[in-house]
Amino acid sequence: MLVVLPAMQDAESPLGAGWPDWIREGGRTAAAARLGRPATRLAPSPTGHWHIGHVGHMLYVWGVAALLDGDVILRMENHDRQRSKAEFEVGLAEDLEWLGFEPSNPDWGESARYRQSSSGAAYESALQHLRTHRTVYRCDCTRKRLTEFRVGSPSAEPRYPGFCRNRDLDGSAPHGLRLSWSDDRSVERFDDGFLGAQEQRPDRQCGDLLLRDRLAQWTYQFSVTVDDTRHGIDFVVRGEDLLASTGRQIRLARYLGRTEPPRYFHHPLVVDSDGVKLSKRQRPPTIRGLKRAGVTREAVLGEAARRIGLAKRARCLLPEDAADLVAARYPEVFAGDLAGSAAANTASGTASTAQ
Repeated sequence: MLVVLPAMQDAESPLGAGWPDWIREGGRTAAAARLGRPATRLAPSPTGHWHIGHVGHMLYVWGVAALLDGDVILRMENHDRQRSKAEFEVGLAEDLEWLGFEPSNPDWGESARYRQSSSGAAYESALQHLRTHRTVYRCDCTRKRLTEFRVGSPSAEPRYPGFCRNRDLDGSAPHGLRLSWSDDRSVERFDDGFLGAQEQRPDRQCGDLLLRDRLAQWTYQFSVTVDDTRHGIDFVVRGEDLLASTGRQIRLARYLGRTEPPRYFHHPLVVDSDGVKLSKRQRPPTIRGLKRAGVTREAVLGEAARRIGLAKRARCLLPEDAADLVAARYPEVFAGDLAGSAAANTASGTASTAQ
């Protein structure tokens, strides 16, 4: 299965005609826009320091980007105001520099467009677009009430049944905002670059989509879709734990006016001894901690490659090795003239279809 990217979103206007100019401006570098290069993104949440699992993810992101002759845009997904901290953002940037991964937008720290906490106007504009063309309603459901909607195991995703859809809340009390799927029960079909053909029904998975929570914070699902659209992201490389989010994000992007969804690549995760995804909450050794202990970046990269399945054993590696590692892991995916096929901007059956 040869990778073919969908037609690239115009770097100057990734959204359709009729959107305000300031939201239609792309987030790519001027050089990338001139060269017509496809773009992906590294989008960390500054809620803690990076660990070995994040390094494995970087190997995949820069590896796939190199194989597709693409750029990597860095943005901070700091929509969680309670947990996001400036000190973590600084630490993430320092770790990235020490490891040797260079984003294609070195000005990300000075540009509001690459930080979700500074992008409220873009999200408001996108919300108004949805209100004009779809059904958006207020929802005052608490976390406790949401757990009552869960069916099956405690870890299963709750499916919101539209409890507040027809309540016509006046907005005087704290409330969130949801997008109704009630009139769209179609199947979202897409071809994952690593996992193959996929089918998802957002209305059955999550129910009506939460856009903004009761604390007036934009949700991950909404903000990441708006950002990927306005930044002109052509392909997304991320962990398999986010596979279930793909169908709803493709649909939401279509509602926002995007004609072609990004191409998705969902890679394996770094897990602990119990097979659970390694996370910040488990307090694994951080990159900054390993650096202070005298571990070299080459050793960190090698161990990350081993833990995420890109290498059978740990060995010293450099960021430039990422493309060869990914190509060797997925030879049936990355074959032939990838740069030529990406530059040609040809679309194949990878696009989502709703039936």
